[in-house]
Formats: sequence, structure tokens, C-alpha cells
Amino acid sequence: MNATTVDARGSLIAAIFLGVGLMAAVDEIIFHQVLAWHHFFDRSTLAVSLLSDGLLHAAELLMLAAGFRLFLTLSRRGALSRMHAWAGLCFGAGGFQLFDGLVNHKLLRLHQVRYVDQLWPYDLAWNGFGALLLVIAYLIWQRARRETIDQ
Repeated sequence: MNATTVDARGSLIAAIFLGVGLMAAVDEIIFHQVLAWHHFFDRSTLAVSLLSDGLLHAAELLMLAAGFRLFLTLSRRGALSRMHAWAGLCFGAGGFQLFDGLVNHKLLRLHQVRYVDQLWPYDLAWNGFGALLLVIAYLIWQRARRETIDQ
């Protein structure tokens, strides 16, 4: 691959890592720390809950570091596809959000969005936002694919 060839797949993958890391950071900072609505694992002691948040934070930082490394490598080579990167960012963020809402909240019951009597509005907003990001990602990706084919 020469320096002028765009790497659509690599751009998508790099930005998926960034999207997952970014959404995990938003979840960790806003919902775990600022609002204190939940921890990653709420079914034990506070010490275990805080440890689980720390492990989530470490994983989030690894995803961000890997994504930035891949992104910078593509950028330096002049091989970055901006549209594929935007699609990847939304795929990663939406995928994380929906996985967290469906698997962590409902299937594994590691925690809930918030511990209230009427949980469904929070679940709807949480999962709806993840699904919306995935729809946006798909639309951007389709446009990026068309533009890549036209070049």
C-alpha cells in the first residue's frame, strides 16, 4: 500500500477502538463518578465496586491508547479515511453503549443505569442512545463506502 492509498478498513478499526474507549470514559466519568448512579459491579462491597470501576478505567485507557496509535499511524501515512473513521467512532461508541445496556445491565445484571423504582425510562434512553449511534454509524459507513468506490 503506498502513501496515497486510503485504508478504509484500518480507519474504521482504529476509530472503533476510540469510540469504545470514549464511551467507556463518558460512562465511567459521568455515571460512575460525577453522578454516582452505579459502579461497574454493584453486587458486592463498595471496595469491590470501586475496584471494578478501576479495571473498567484501565480497559478504557488501553482502548483509547490502541485507537490513537492506529489512528496516528494511518494519519502519518496519509492513509486515513475520515468518513470511515467517523463511522468507526460511532460504531464503537454505540456498540459499547448497547452492549453495556443489554448485556451488563439486563443479561448479567452487573449494575443498572440508576437504582430507581421506574427503571424503564433510563433503560430506554440508555439503549436508545446506543442504537441511535449505531444507525448514524451505519449511514456514515454507507456514504463512506460509496465515496471510496467512486474514487
